[in-house]
Amino acid sequence: MYVPPAFKPDRSASLAFAEARGFGLVCAHDGRAPIASPVPFAVSYSSDGTPLLSFHVARHNPLARHADGRTPWLMAVSGGHAYVSADWYASPDQVPTWLYQSVHLSGPAALMSDSELEAQLNELSAQFEAALAPKPAWTMAKMTAGRRNAMKQAIVGVMMRVDQVEGSFKLNQHKSDADHVAVAAALARQADAGAQAIAAEMVALRPQLDYTAPTAVGELA
Repeated sequence: MYVPPAFKPDRSASLAFAEARGFGLVCAHDGRAPIASPVPFAVSYSSDGTPLLSFHVARHNPLARHADGRTPWLMAVSGGHAYVSADWYASPDQVPTWLYQSVHLSGPAALMSDSELEAQLNELSAQFEAALAPKPAWTMAKMTAGRRNAMKQAIVGVMMRVDQVEGSFKLNQHKSDADHVAVAAALARQADAGAQAIAAEMVALRPQLDYTAPTAVGELA
């Protein structure tokens, strides 16, 4: 990932971002072409602090044949993103751009054992069910044994060791306070959820600024 220094988060922030989302595009190469699948994942850490990603794919997914424990894979995790009009800046002579947050995690992937897969499925469902509280958490125990075993036979578990963490949080960090405020305020007024998410991140970066400032010139009626 190309990351200009101004947009580079530290390692812990990148890992926290990926863990909070728990969903990404996992990518590998079959020797001829790239292959990829969107997957939910859980993050854990080995005894030496190495991040580990656990997830599963369909047994017939081509990715399953390439989890050899040696070849590096890539997990790309994205957050909110938004187009920024050049008209929104307080300063003149600007250009349009796109703001976003993205993290790439890479390292070798290996298949899990059956017992490891069982644990991974329980951990993954518990992670996402917890966000639905106070709804009682769904567990695999609610499935009949036959149905549960049939579903497990249709998938394989994958454990990916994260050897490299890269992040790019492009949030106009290199712009002046006036431009930062103008763009954040304009994004917050958009109906798009991604634009609003980026606006919130920009406000969090410089909370001391006044975001009730006058509307950017390009948005005046």
